[in-house]
Amino acid sequence: MATASISEKIYSLTGIIEKAKQWKKEGKKIAFTNGVFDLLHKGHIFSLTQAAKEGDVLVIGLNSDGSVKQLKGNSRPINDQDSRALLLAALSMVDAVVIFEEDTPLQLITSILPGVLVKGGDYTIDEIAGAKEVIANGGKVVINPILDGFSTTAIIKAIK
Repeated sequence: MATASISEKIYSLTGIIEKAKQWKKEGKKIAFTNGVFDLLHKGHIFSLTQAAKEGDVLVIGLNSDGSVKQLKGNSRPINDQDSRALLLAALSMVDAVVIFEEDTPLQLITSILPGVLVKGGDYTIDEIAGAKEVIANGGKVVINPILDGFSTTAIIKAIK
């Protein structure tokens, strides 16, 4: 796959809303997950593979550089949002990547209303942005386990 076709999987908010409408018309179930994905590792691949199994297409909401700094501090992200988006778009299980500026992807989720909202970790449904909106629209929320022993924070610590 050429870099041009990889970058075509990176959408603006307006673009992903239109693409989501098209997928829904085609009868495809949209699975959505989100995160920082700063230094891609085995845990990310496991999580994204699990999320992709939940639908026909997988959309990733990617925290912008500004929102990562808000959440993780000034030393993050290591890779800028364009680099992180391109790496995610290059993965075969990913159909779309959209960068969001807010601390949570709530606006993005309510704009596309995926059939499945997937989160990794020890969350409860009440803690997941967009969960009640997705459920109210007839969708479901799936909480996948995290692969122990893999984290960006641990990788950064090991490098230092």
